[in-house]
Amino acid sequence: MKDTTSEDTLLLSAMQEGDRSAFDKLFRKYYPILCAYSYHFIRLEDAEEVVEDVMLWLWENRENSIIEYSLKQYLFKATYHRSMTRIAQNEVKQRTDSIYHERMLAMFQDVDVCQINDLSKRIRQAIDELPASYREAFIMHRFRNLSYKEAAEILNVSPKTVDYRIQQALKMLRVSLKDYLPFLVTLLSAASNSSQFN
Repeated sequence: MKDTTSEDTLLLSAMQEGDRSAFDKLFRKYYPILCAYSYHFIRLEDAEEVVEDVMLWLWENRENSIIEYSLKQYLFKATYHRSMTRIAQNEVKQRTDSIYHERMLAMFQDVDVCQINDLSKRIRQAIDELPASYREAFIMHRFRNLSYKEAAEILNVSPKTVDYRIQQALKMLRVSLKDYLPFLVTLLSAASNSSQFN
């Protein structure tokens, strides 16, 4: 019976030297079982993305990665942590819609319902059009009231990166919502006090 650990060690060593075929072999070997493992925690589509990210990280950091135990253990551990992160991200996304509409209604109590719905729809569209990384950071901070540090922990980035993404999101929203400035005056005024937008 072939020694899987020794085989992995040889392939990992070759991959760290830049051998793409060695990486491809590792990918084909572990991708199915890692997807099956991640699928225990999250939906299959997300599981596939998580495993792809794990394997891509392994390749991109091949020269710097230090695996202190077996490659198999390392990959399963990385897949587990990324799956847990995805769960947290999905929970944030699921809660966003209800929180968003509640806050929109609270801000525009004196505005006609049709105007509220139109503006709400346009803002939601503008947020959805943001780059994924900007949108996630923006929603976590502005609608979930998470601190930069809390959002950074969920997204596996630094608080400074979260700050940058939020500021970029705000710039893009101001441009895409420029035609709604009369209504946004109220929104931005409230936001300055409640940390909704700026």
